[in-house]
Amino acid sequence: MSKQAVKILGTGSYVPERIVTNEDMAKIVETSDEWIRTRTGIHERRFVEEGMATSDMSVQAALRAIEASGLTPEDIDVVIVATVTPDHLFPATACLVQDRIGAKNAAAFDLTAGCTGFLYGLSVAVPMLEAGLYKHALVIGAETLSKIMDFEDRATCVLFGDGAGAVVLGPAEAGKGFLSFEMGADGSGGPLLIQEAGGSRNPASQETVLNRRHFVSMAGNEVFKFAVRTLGSVSEKALEKAGYTKDDLDFLIPHQANFRIIESAVNRLGLSQDKVYVNLERYGNMSSASIPVALDEAVRMGKIHDNDLLVLVGFGAGLTWGATVVRW
Repeated sequence: MSKQAVKILGTGSYVPERIVTNEDMAKIVETSDEWIRTRTGIHERRFVEEGMATSDMSVQAALRAIEASGLTPEDIDVVIVATVTPDHLFPATACLVQDRIGAKNAAAFDLTAGCTGFLYGLSVAVPMLEAGLYKHALVIGAETLSKIMDFEDRATCVLFGDGAGAVVLGPAEAGKGFLSFEMGADGSGGPLLIQEAGGSRNPASQETVLNRRHFVSMAGNEVFKFAVRTLGSVSEKALEKAGYTKDDLDFLIPHQANFRIIESAVNRLGLSQDKVYVNLERYGNMSSASIPVALDEAVRMGKIHDNDLLVLVGFGAGLTWGATVVRW
């Protein structure tokens, strides 16, 4: 029995209204606009207002994606939210979203794979639809990273932002949609990017709070080197799985972490800048939200055309990495 082809039926995104510039960050921590721009390419980022959580942004992105797909919430069979900043450890943020958007027929669960989370979510949802288990899936990447930033650590707090992106997946004609996935992990690199406290290893206590162990901790240079090694190579492997080479690639949507990392992948793949979507300068690193937000913006700006061959590629905590090849 042949697999059902699966494609993206609609995209949606949401970013908070509150803009935090590099100059604003320089008032909080010892840094400067020049220091941040030259090392990362980031000019500003978005932070949620007080009281807003990951599910709130997810709902907005989800409703926009569903509207773009031409479906209704009742048509959704499964909701997957990729996040490292859930509203609660349980229930799943996906369950909160499922309820609020009225997707009453859908199963729902969260998935954690750091900044690669959205791609991992796709790699779970697409085979479900290919096998006929479900017909329509809603995959969301969403983060409120401003809630877990250490604003005394200039090496990390200037990098991240908040946002949410979503896609609705459904049946496609043969030869269209998702053609391959290349996913990977190296758990030995787990300590390089970690939120130490709050789980079963180091439960919340007065000691963990006083020692700032609930904030993001990152070995920046090591993560940078890992990302530069990974982004281009995993893209090439995904293309090879799909039966293509980098010469066939029409458009690249990379994880938005650092302009120099993106540049290294672009050079390896031999792409011109007009074939790559970058919004890093406006949003910073939104972790699992970065790829779906960038995809939604590129689609709505008309940068992606029918029959284009796309690669979505990312890396993140875990350490994890992944890429998917899509025929639009």
